[in-house]
Parts: sequence; C-alpha cells; structure tokens
Amino acid sequence: MRKTSLLYDVAHLGMVRRAAVLVSTPRLWRAHGVFWLGALATGSISVAFAVLSAQGEKLFSAMTAGGGWHAWIPLVLTPAGMILCGLLARTYFPGTQGSGIPQAIAAQHMRNAAGRSVLLSVRIILGKIFLTVLALACGASIGREGPTVQVGAAMMLVSARLGRMAHTQGVILAGSAAGIAAAFNTPLAGIVFAIEEMGRTYSARITGVVLSTVILAGVAAFGLEGSYTYFGVSLAMGHFPHDWPLVLCCGILGGAAGAIFSRLLLEMTYRIRKWGIPPVRKIVIIAGGAGLIVAVVGIATGGLTFGAGYAESRAGIEGATLPWYFFVGKFVATLASAASGIPGGIFAPSLAVGVGFGSVMAAVWGSSAGLGAILGMSGYFAGVTQAPMTAIVIIVEMTGAHDHIVPIMAAALLASGTSRLIEPEPLYHALSRLWAADTLKLVGAAPENGLAKTS
Repeated sequence: MRKTSLLYDVAHLGMVRRAAVLVSTPRLWRAHGVFWLGALATGSISVAFAVLSAQGEKLFSAMTAGGGWHAWIPLVLTPAGMILCGLLARTYFPGTQGSGIPQAIAAQHMRNAAGRSVLLSVRIILGKIFLTVLALACGASIGREGPTVQVGAAMMLVSARLGRMAHTQGVILAGSAAGIAAAFNTPLAGIVFAIEEMGRTYSARITGVVLSTVILAGVAAFGLEGSYTYFGVSLAMGHFPHDWPLVLCCGILGGAAGAIFSRLLLEMTYRIRKWGIPPVRKIVIIAGGAGLIVAVVGIATGGLTFGAGYAESRAGIEGATLPWYFFVGKFVATLASAASGIPGGIFAPSLAVGVGFGSVMAAVWGSSAGLGAILGMSGYFAGVTQAPMTAIVIIVEMTGAHDHIVPIMAAALLASGTSRLIEPEPLYHALSRLWAADTLKLVGAAPENGLAKTS
C-alpha cells in the first residue's frame, strides 16, 4: 500500500513539474498555441471541404438533370474532367493523386523532411481540395474523407513546423485522426482510425497530442455545423436469431467483395505503373478510359452511381430498398475512379457499395432493408480496409445504430478475416509503400535513410 502511494506521489510530482515548465516557458506556450490553432483550422477546413464537395456534386446534378440530351453530358464531361484532374495533379499538385491516406501513412514513416514535404504541405492542402471538388463536379465516384485525412495531416505538420514542435510521427497521426473525426463528425472513429489504420507506431506518449487535436478539430466542426449523424439515425429493427444468416452473408461475402476490390485496385495500380509510355499520354488514356466507364455505368443506372453516393447510402440506411444493379454499378464506378489516379477517396463510395450489397442480401433473406444496409456497409468496408475496429465505431457513430452493435461487430470481424485470406496486405499500407518509394526516389534519399523502422 505504501509502495502504491509512493508511486502515485512520484507521478503526481512529475505532472506538477511538467505543468510548471509549460507555464514558465513562453516558447512552449507559443509552440502549443500554434499547434492548437492548427487543430482548430483542421476542423474548419474539413467543414469547408465538405461544403465545397457538396456544391460540386450539386453542380454536376444540375448540368445533367432535365432529361433529353442533358442525360448524355457525362459521356463528354466525366472523361474530360478526369483527364483534366489527372494532368493538373501531375503538373501542379504532385502528391495529391488518389485517396490521401496512403500518402499520410508514408509520410508518417519517413525520417526525410524533404520527402514529407512532398506529400504534406500547403500546396497539397490547396490542390487536394480543389481537384477533389473538381472531380466530383465531373461525376467521378470518389469521396472527400480520404483526402480530408491528407489535408488534416498536412495542416498539423505545417502547424508543428511553425511552432517548432517535435514528434513528427505523432503530429501526422493526430492530423489524420482529426481529418476523419471532422469529415464524418465521428470523434471516436477518428481516434480508433489513428490507432488501427495509421498507428502501427502508435505509442502512449502521443496520446495527448491525438486527443487534443481531435477534440479541437471537433469543436471547430461542431461550432460550424452543429451536432449531427452523418447518415441520419437508423430505425432498423433486427430479429435474432432470424437475422443471423444476414450477418453471416454480409460478413463473409461482403468481406470477400471488399477484398476483391482491394486486389483488383492493387493489380491495376501495379500494371499502370509498369506501363512504359509517356506520363501525359498515360494520364489521357487511363483517366479518360476510366471516366468513360464511370459515365456509361452512371447513365445505365439512371445516375445512381455518380459522386460519393451519400444520398443513396442515407436512403438505404433509412429503409429504402436499393436496386441490385446499384451495388454492381457503384463497385465498378468506384474501382475505375480509384484506378484512374485522380485525387479522391474511396471511403464514402465504399460505404455506398456496402449499403447496396446489404440491401440485396436483406431482400434475399427477407430481413429489414435498413438492417441489411448497415450490416452490408460494415462487412464491405471492413473487407476493403481490413480495419474492423474503425469500421465498427465509424458505422455506429454515423448511423446511431447502437442497438445493433453486436451484429455490426460480428459482420466486421468476419469480413476482415475473410478479406485477409484473399488479400493478405491491407490496401492503404500496400499503396503507402509505393508512395514512399516514389517520394524518396524523387528527393534522392535512400530507403534505409528515409524511412523510420516500424514494428
């Protein structure tokens, strides 16, 4: 008992001393002040990014609405717009291509400051937001959530440099978590994402940095948008054990579908990288071809597969039965958009694919469409990312489906296990190795000198 009391006294004394050092050192106050302002800016920028993305999707809808020849506009607009995004990204904003999460992971493991600046900088923030919004305005099947992770990580790294703070890995991790938290209005999911997906090098000493960043970014987002659930509140009712076959199907088959998406995307990425033609010509062919696929699929599905899929996901979660071809079409459109190399994420489109898959499974088993949407989203998303804890927390926070947390957990865990049997390496980490290799080659750093060791 006395030993415990002594340890407590020592720990308390250490906390008091650290607090005294902080209060008595203006330099530390300035550093932390800049960092805290960066966290608030991350939340504010995330909200602005969301608003601009929504406006981009509305602009596309306005241009293609009205029937008649307007319905065929995507055949020209989508390929041309995706080619433009690809060329602008390569010419003026290199490092913005794709989701943004692999870049944040790669930068987190770099010891080379020049390499981190290629992937996380003010230029990246501006380019990522502008090109993602432009791609959405052209109908690409992408989301803003992955890009928000890169934007958040870049914002916090820039703030840390201005404040002359250390712990670069922790700063990038904190910015990434804040990006997810502010993008989905899911603070717990942001923290879990930081630990599970980003934090292979997570340690207790950066817990305070992550928590404070997520809280401050959340405060800024809450102040601008208020409290809300991303997909509304689910009213789905499950009847167990009657609905357990639905859980098994969404977990195993949804996880397999997510793994197939990841494997196809990785295979296509590797083949495109090895294709030995001039870069500009490659962008025109790949982005243009992908844009044409997105346009044809979108027209064939009556416009359901264009954009992030937010409206369709919300409708499915609220109980609407989505047509079977939505799942297939959204899968193809998202794969084409992701393989094209344009800036844009797969978070929201993957959730939409999962909703479509779950809707089909619910119809097969005679279950609630809303329940099928939630379980399908859990299974497919966990299959794509192989991050079951993030999938569980983010879906519960986005839908308010606390009553169904056990079946959501079961579906996510089954999906993650199934996915690893088909594609052993998680998608984001496989892509991050490519980004790390390209970036270090660009700045002339040897891999052993440019990458931190990971456990």
